[in-house]
Amino acid sequence: MITKVGVKSLTIVQAVNDALRTMLKEREDVILLGEDIGKNGGVFRATEGLLEEFGEERVMDTPLSEAGFTGAAIGMALGGFRPVVEIQFLGFIYPAYEQIMTHAARMRARTRGHFTVPLVIRAPYGAGVRAPEIHSDSTEALFTHMPGIKVVCPASPYDAKGLLIAAIEDPDPVLFLEPMRSYRAFREDVPEGKYTIEIGKGKKLREGDDVTVIAWGAMVPVAMKAAEEAAKKGIDADVIDLRTLYPLDKDMIAESVQKTGRAVIVQEAHATGGLANDILAVINDTSFFYQHASVERVTGFDVPVPFFAYEDDYLPTPSRVLHAMEKVMRF
Repeated sequence: MITKVGVKSLTIVQAVNDALRTMLKEREDVILLGEDIGKNGGVFRATEGLLEEFGEERVMDTPLSEAGFTGAAIGMALGGFRPVVEIQFLGFIYPAYEQIMTHAARMRARTRGHFTVPLVIRAPYGAGVRAPEIHSDSTEALFTHMPGIKVVCPASPYDAKGLLIAAIEDPDPVLFLEPMRSYRAFREDVPEGKYTIEIGKGKKLREGDDVTVIAWGAMVPVAMKAAEEAAKKGIDADVIDLRTLYPLDKDMIAESVQKTGRAVIVQEAHATGGLANDILAVINDTSFFYQHASVERVTGFDVPVPFFAYEDDYLPTPSRVLHAMEKVMRF
């Protein structure tokens, strides 16, 4: 659906498809690999139509072996290609973890800069779509721990396309997390053709002086809804969409917290070992003497993501975020 010349109204999954098509057209070294991405167009149809347009040598269906095709993609990247791997769900990435963290993330350091791995690994993640066990994990912190791989997580169609193109052009490996709960939740105007968004830069979605709310991926709409409800109660929030989880935009975080003096971090992942803890450390390191209250975290719980009937009880909600905002204001 075209809204104006040079702009399309797209969902996140359509924006991902558009980014892949754009780069397949522009660069002959871009190759897609993954389970069911060719004839079936991907489990979420993110690669729909690309096999027909670019052929089996550019859009490759792989065996059910995440370690195998991720390892093959690392070899392709070292050999001059720019492979884009699709992991059907983030919870399926664990067999490939050794390949990613032992080889892809370390190759630049291991070879003293003589070789790099320009590899993108796409992975839908998160709960809220009534998927079965292992399909709903939000384990991004497993990957932010290892220097050498960037971790990107867009929350909107515009950012999804621009960040994915930037990831494909990056000389180092990028894990590109796609919030499947938001895949078709809303549309946004997205420019046709190529554009990029700088990896490592957050995005200020709302200006406020009372409290900073930090979120990423599917939690960004939750944070925005909470900020809207808080505004009705006289609490004016800064809302930050991190967009990149490693490296973090520490400057944006510090600038906002030093202005507001209060912070709430919203993450879907389990509380223990989550990225929110690293963000809290950034706040303490850069802005401790500016704070008027301790930092609040709104997270998933330290249990496996539950089955369908209890999924909504696991996920952070606008009401939980609002409660945390009120708590820091009362401190």
